[in-house]
Amino acid sequence: MTRLHVPIPLRWGDLDAFNHVNNAAMLKLLEEARVRVFWIPTIDSEEVPSTAVIDASLEADTLTLVAHQEIEYLAPIPYQRDPLDVQLWMGKIGGASLQVAYEVYSPVGATAQTLYARASTTVVMVDSTTLRPRRISDVERAAWEPYLEEPIVFTRR
Repeated sequence: MTRLHVPIPLRWGDLDAFNHVNNAAMLKLLEEARVRVFWIPTIDSEEVPSTAVIDASLEADTLTLVAHQEIEYLAPIPYQRDPLDVQLWMGKIGGASLQVAYEVYSPVGATAQTLYARASTTVVMVDSTTLRPRRISDVERAAWEPYLEEPIVFTRR
């Protein structure tokens, strides 16, 4: 298995009244992992994974639009100072879309790592001028195929 490990820190505001990460905040945490993995950073000091091949500037030719998201919560996430270990891979690479798969774990180095959630996001590549889907480029495909694994199988349906 080849996965990207994206450390995502929690913010105090991600918690709800029940003292665990709110379900809406989970979508933001997954979005942050996705941005770090796919977008070319605009600041040179940031470490860039080989999968970051999408221009994130305001002049970009491509938009990445979310077509579908699904999350299966397995355990409540308490506040912790160390970043969560978001493991990310491609569940499917299609013509103009890809399915991003995630497993959200407790921080690396925890005594016993806890799997908090599984999730899947379908992202569509869209031409920013025509607003029509566009094919995944050869460069993008080459960057993402090494991380192609089986998609998430949700158990609580």
